[in-house]
Amino acid sequence: MNRTGALAVAALGLLGLGVLARGRWPGSAPALDCDPGAVRVVEGVAVCGDGAAPSSAQQLLLGRKLDLNHVSEGELAGVPGVGRSLARRLIQAREARGRFASWDEVASVPGVGDARLESLQATVELR
Repeated sequence: MNRTGALAVAALGLLGLGVLARGRWPGSAPALDCDPGAVRVVEGVAVCGDGAAPSSAQQLLLGRKLDLNHVSEGELAGVPGVGRSLARRLIQAREARGRFASWDEVASVPGVGDARLESLQATVELR
């Protein structure tokens, strides 16, 4: 077999693998048939019904946002793009002025620039 034939066989093989992978790839439908607020964790597995409430890290993995007005410093430090020092400043600002009512208040905390504010808005909410 010449080089062109070998490349054709390799391309067809890759195409076949792609079709097979596409057929087995998970869809966008939720894996659990319950409200996201009813998701609990039993032995590290997300289930509907009884069990422990998901930790902050588990909530993020489940695609749920944390409440910036109730999250602890340690939980906030685990949010991507935040870290310990910014988490401390955010919690101190929250304790000094009360709950955050707008994203403008969050943006006024030292260390929260445009990029970090965008990252925060993707992972936390103001309830």
